[in-house]
Amino acid sequence: MLMLVDMEKKLIMLMLLLQLLSLNSLSLGQSSSKPTANITVIGLVYCDVCSNNSFSKHSYFMPGVEVRIICRFKAASSKTREMITFSANRTTNELGLYKLDITSVEGASCAAEANKDSLVASCQASLIGSSSDSCNVPGYKTTTDQVKSKRSNLCVYRFTALNFRPLKKNIDLCGKQ
Repeated sequence: MLMLVDMEKKLIMLMLLLQLLSLNSLSLGQSSSKPTANITVIGLVYCDVCSNNSFSKHSYFMPGVEVRIICRFKAASSKTREMITFSANRTTNELGLYKLDITSVEGASCAAEANKDSLVASCQASLIGSSSDSCNVPGYKTTTDQVKSKRSNLCVYRFTALNFRPLKKNIDLCGKQ
């Protein structure tokens, strides 16, 4: 069973890498003088079978879970103070992964550079509903972003994992703790 958990973790890491590599092609030679940011938000949802707020050997990733993502972006420029807010619901795929692509945020650059425009961002993900009757009690139900990758025209925000728990802990499976 421990080998299966290691295999699942490796599979998820591979899927995240493939998701990053398959991002929309970025236009590096744009004719516009304004920078354009492309933002990707990703995260995972799992069932915390043993209710210990960690991914144990009995945990599993949950497909079909509804997640709400809210992001606020502020173009930090001496010329403007624009605020852009995105709100979207996403459903986890068969590996428990949800993803939101926000392309072409004009007038902002992801990487902060001295004396240049940069994107000030804040994102949050929240559980809406479980896809499982046996694992439907929210554990970690809200999370904020952690920047994983930041370049001049691409930001990838990765959330810590959200989780659900069963109503009752299986003591035979998980022990008394």
